[in-house]
Amino acid sequence: MNVIVIMLDSLRPDHLGFYGNPWIRTPNLDKFARESTVFERAYAEGMPTLPVRTALFTGKYTLMWRGWQHLEPEDVTLAETLRTRGYTTALITDTAPMYWPRMAYERGFEYVRFIRGQLTDIYVVDPVKVDLSEWSEKNYLTEKDKEDFVQYLKNRSWWRDEEDHFVAQVMEAGVKWLREMKEKGKADRLFLWLDSFDPHEPWDPPERYYKLYEVKGYKGLPIINPSIYGERGGFVENFTLDEIRHIRAQYAGEVTLVDRWVGWFLEEVEGLGLLEDTLIVILSDHGEPLGEHGIIRKVRPWPYEELSRIVLAVRHPRGIGGGRRVRALVQTPDILPTIFDFLGISEGPISSRSELEVYPELQGASLRPLIEGNAEKVRDYAVAGHYGRSWSIRNEDYSFYLWSLKRAPYTFGYGIIEEQEREKPELYRIDRDYVPPPPEGWKEGDQPEREDLAEEERDLASELELALRRELMSLEAR
Repeated sequence: MNVIVIMLDSLRPDHLGFYGNPWIRTPNLDKFARESTVFERAYAEGMPTLPVRTALFTGKYTLMWRGWQHLEPEDVTLAETLRTRGYTTALITDTAPMYWPRMAYERGFEYVRFIRGQLTDIYVVDPVKVDLSEWSEKNYLTEKDKEDFVQYLKNRSWWRDEEDHFVAQVMEAGVKWLREMKEKGKADRLFLWLDSFDPHEPWDPPERYYKLYEVKGYKGLPIINPSIYGERGGFVENFTLDEIRHIRAQYAGEVTLVDRWVGWFLEEVEGLGLLEDTLIVILSDHGEPLGEHGIIRKVRPWPYEELSRIVLAVRHPRGIGGGRRVRALVQTPDILPTIFDFLGISEGPISSRSELEVYPELQGASLRPLIEGNAEKVRDYAVAGHYGRSWSIRNEDYSFYLWSLKRAPYTFGYGIIEEQEREKPELYRIDRDYVPPPPEGWKEGDQPEREDLAEEERDLASELELALRRELMSLEAR
């Protein structure tokens, strides 16, 4: 059986039709979900981008051991393991942090395609005229921030059509590789990790996608990359309500753009005759704050619901679990064991490197019993946070948060966020039925966790704090 994993960075479940959003336009992902097992309570654990991928590639938790960093030499990855089992492996991505020097996330992949130009990637170095008067100054609030924004605009200066956008480039490169494999007679035992940075900011979808959600009263210039730097960056009080609504509309347009191209990719996979023998996993690494809890973007290491909850849908080629909705708590380290389970790999990962002929213990749990309807849960809690900065735990109804009391720099290189602003533990009842309103109607306070109950429900807060500490200690003991 082939395996394709489609990673969509910063995609919030509550901005997808199949997770209950009635106004977003995501027909292709909705169709995929109808044929898949959808996990309604899936969570990242260590965040953001790179720690999540470490957990996905190794089947291990990162929250207590490492933050934003490269893979370690002793890490044995999903791609390495499948390659030793005779799989042809490929990584195609525009996720810039993955191809920064010496990060090693390409380990184990025979074919690697890094699509350049995202974020601050110094890709286009030729002189390109950039007219900043076309953009709101809230895209950049410091000189370094302005340099980065200009670099991104230079990187996209050659775009002419929708096909030039990053998500389109990623999906087209994925189809090209699959087509080449089929032409070479290698259309089985394929493993493709397709990693799209969209809908991560900058949120600059083609105009027609933004128009689907635009805020009619907004008269300002486009804000596609709201700055999180300087004294004013990232906080809702530094934006007008119409600006926040405009930003949310840009994000929604980007989500619909992503849906369009993921749908195109899946149609091409079907056209190549691969759909009938390919396990497909679609997920996101985390969500994105869009005004909730007073912040926009990941300006603070606050693992609230809008950031920690992820998209996860698994489609089995034989229809196993198709149409099933799972409310059990699941986490990113569970993806690797699930793939192994469906492929019949029972003895654990093994490296092809002779000096590392080891079978490291996995910390994630296979989700196959949930997909097949043979289990109700694989864990009692889900943990999430940022290494050395924040920790949280969730059950079916509540979320509890602990914060680092020491100085905890987060957004590096800009001389800000010198210390943690959250000090007291927080407890929330999670509104599991929450769906954000359309951008035009959003207002501050619209979020799935509204009232801090830590003082009111002290016994419950203490119970969840004890459970959190036990969960983290149990991980350290493995």
